[in-house]
Amino acid sequence: MAILVDNESRIIVQGITGSEGSFHAEQCLAYGTNIVGGVTPGKGGQSVLDGVPVFNTCYDARRSVQANVSLIFVPAPFAAEAIMEAADAGIELVVCITEGIPVRDMVMVKAYLKNKQTRLIGPNCPGLLTPEQAKVGIMPGFIANPGRIGVVSKSGTLTYEAVYQIGRVGLGQSTCVGIGGDPIIGTTMVDVLKLFEADPLTDAVVLIGEIGGSMEIEASEYVRQHGTKPVIGFIAGETAPPGRRMGHAGAIVSGADESAAAKKAVMRSSGIIVVDSPALIGEAVAKQLQTA
Repeated sequence: MAILVDNESRIIVQGITGSEGSFHAEQCLAYGTNIVGGVTPGKGGQSVLDGVPVFNTCYDARRSVQANVSLIFVPAPFAAEAIMEAADAGIELVVCITEGIPVRDMVMVKAYLKNKQTRLIGPNCPGLLTPEQAKVGIMPGFIANPGRIGVVSKSGTLTYEAVYQIGRVGLGQSTCVGIGGDPIIGTTMVDVLKLFEADPLTDAVVLIGEIGGSMEIEASEYVRQHGTKPVIGFIAGETAPPGRRMGHAGAIVSGADESAAAKKAVMRSSGIIVVDSPALIGEAVAKQLQTA
């Protein structure tokens, strides 16, 4: 079983004729992802990548190929409008890989989506991967295996490391979700934890956070109140000096409760199994499943 995307998802790529969109759409297709179309204004009627139709608008794609997922590789100045266009067309899930979207643009997008039935993953994220079913983004599919461990992470590279570590102990993933590390994103850790909690074929969850923000604290509170499955956590940035930016725009420590040490303490008090190195994630997952 999977959350969010599977082999029945009907995916379009906004920006499919650009260099990034074309390259990654081809990688997704090679993985076996069901890409049914692309969107580039002014290039409707063309086809790319051995037969993928291109449409002028998301509305055209939704109507013509019944798309329900959009993968966005539109440049940052136009990405907010691309997200809102997909939502207007009725696309249920939008995955925005684009980085560098201005915060004020995302404030507008966040408010706009409140009145829509569209879920946004990202922006500035690696996307989603349900092993052997759908790769919607830039995650390396070859390191993942079908299984029963959910992964949710702010960090793209640490997502890949967690997936690798899970594989090293002979386990696999139900779905891997990279939510992104920008100050304003669509789907939060709590949102994803709820989906994994409701998925009968996800047995445990790996949660990877970092310094800055309160999302990990909120996730810990959710686990404390509602969690019934083991959660294994890691927080990146423990050695960062106060105020140091750690790659992601959202990873700025502005108070004691946002430090790595404070977050780890809250997570442990909520019943999350916290590891001090990403290299220990796989071992911790395997141990929890053995004792569950």
